[in-house]
Amino acid sequence: MEVSPDKVQRKPIRLIAAVCNDRGIGKDGKLPWDLPSEFQYFLNTITRVSRPGKMNMLVWGRLCWYSHPESFFPLANALHVVLSKTLNTVPDHAHFLCQDFESAIRLAAQHPLADLVETIWIIGGTRVYQDALKHPWCDLVYLTDVMADFDCDVFFPEFDRGLFKVQERFPGVPSEIQEENGIKYKFQVFKKETGEAV
Repeated sequence: MEVSPDKVQRKPIRLIAAVCNDRGIGKDGKLPWDLPSEFQYFLNTITRVSRPGKMNMLVWGRLCWYSHPESFFPLANALHVVLSKTLNTVPDHAHFLCQDFESAIRLAAQHPLADLVETIWIIGGTRVYQDALKHPWCDLVYLTDVMADFDCDVFFPEFDRGLFKVQERFPGVPSEIQEENGIKYKFQVFKKETGEAV
């Protein structure tokens, strides 16, 4: 069924990840590093809403979803969408199952969720990040630069650093280099440079 364009509410699509020196983001379904404060920043960012009653929609690839322990859930202010072409039922703790990225975005932008959902956060993995970076509603990439080498088997996709410009300062994001467990890292936000208001 075609939905008329005026029924779609544009939502900001934002990516969030921590990457080491070669853009690695994971190994054997886990984070390769132990950075509790960085992880807390991740949680705070994806659950922050502008006012009570609003929710964020979190979009997960199937493997990324199952890599998180049960204790990770529930998350405040979060509706979870898992993307999979093979699952037939919504996984435990998730709210929705979609076959592809575009279906998840439509779900968030149309009735009945459109008035509830504030921001669409892309949690991973690589394919979901790739789809999100190409989407016209994608405006920000929150990328923590983990300044070290780790053995990884999952990587954050290359993206156009001319189109997405790193911000020197960004509200709510510490700009100084952090250090935890002997590992230095820096919170970064890349903003899409467009001619139109985002």
